[in-house]
Amino acid sequence: MSKLNNLEDLFHHQLKDIYSAEKQLISALPTMKEKASNAKLKQAFEDHLKETKKHKKRLDEIADTLGIDLSGETCNAMKGLIKEAKEFISEDASEEVRDAGIIADAQRIEHYEISAYGTAVQFAMGVDQSKIAEKLQQTLDEESAADKKLNELAVNNINKQAKDYS
Repeated sequence: MSKLNNLEDLFHHQLKDIYSAEKQLISALPTMKEKASNAKLKQAFEDHLKETKKHKKRLDEIADTLGIDLSGETCNAMKGLIKEAKEFISEDASEEVRDAGIIADAQRIEHYEISAYGTAVQFAMGVDQSKIAEKLQQTLDEESAADKKLNELAVNNINKQAKDYS
């Protein structure tokens, strides 16, 4: 790894990390969808998979604009979050409890992405890349909306089913 000398270097490093995170999530979301039993939760994962593919494409466009290669980095945070989710999915749990746990894992992933994109937006602004900051902000807004949707599913439906299951 080369030395990070300034905010632009750090920004590029951050983008590589996010790119790795998005690629890992694209691979993990189909399993989360498959293991969910609630139809609305399955649809939320399907919708987020499509959105995540758009996020990766947006990052590819940003890389082209900046003239950088985003490959070669591994986001260990996302790797760990996905590992935790996979471990939970293999637990012996009722469908209702599994769905509640899958949402909890998915929200941890969303919160990580919200943090990463929030930082990237600020770095883009800091290096006078306002157009790129706008693209990153769009993704940040979509990640926040996905988190809100998962939270509403949990609070209004799935957590209640898990509580009442016996």
